[in-house]
Amino acid sequence: MAQGKIAVVNLQEAILQTDLAQKRLQDVYNQEDFKADKAEFDKLKKELDDLVKSYQKDAAVMSQEQQTSVRQKLASKQSDLEHVAGKLKQAEAAAAQSLLQEMSAKVQEVLRDLIATEGIGLLLRQEAVIHSDAGYSITAKVTDKLNQISAKE
Repeated sequence: MAQGKIAVVNLQEAILQTDLAQKRLQDVYNQEDFKADKAEFDKLKKELDDLVKSYQKDAAVMSQEQQTSVRQKLASKQSDLEHVAGKLKQAEAAAAQSLLQEMSAKVQEVLRDLIATEGIGLLLRQEAVIHSDAGYSITAKVTDKLNQISAKE
């Protein structure tokens, strides 16, 4: 009485691993605003790392006031770094969300095809599954088929 095999899929991963998604993300990375934010992030990260190393090395000989001052600088740098990191993540997320919406019809078509050809009786989102062996995942197959569809267009 088997109704077909069970499979899991991570749709977001399947889409974001496509050639089209990689090209779109690269386009985002090449935008001047993104490059400027990335350079700012790298600069702040280095400053923060240098400040932490200096503090760790000199904390024992610092006065309480100096330690407090350095901790405040650390907190300020960390806050700045988190703000810039948020801007970078937001740019990536916006591109990813746009792509997910754009490709949803193609994904549904690919899923219908895979369900039929693979004899899948139950397909679950990977996010909803507590455990599954890698053999249950059809994510890579979805990515491959999406790449094939995009190549034909």
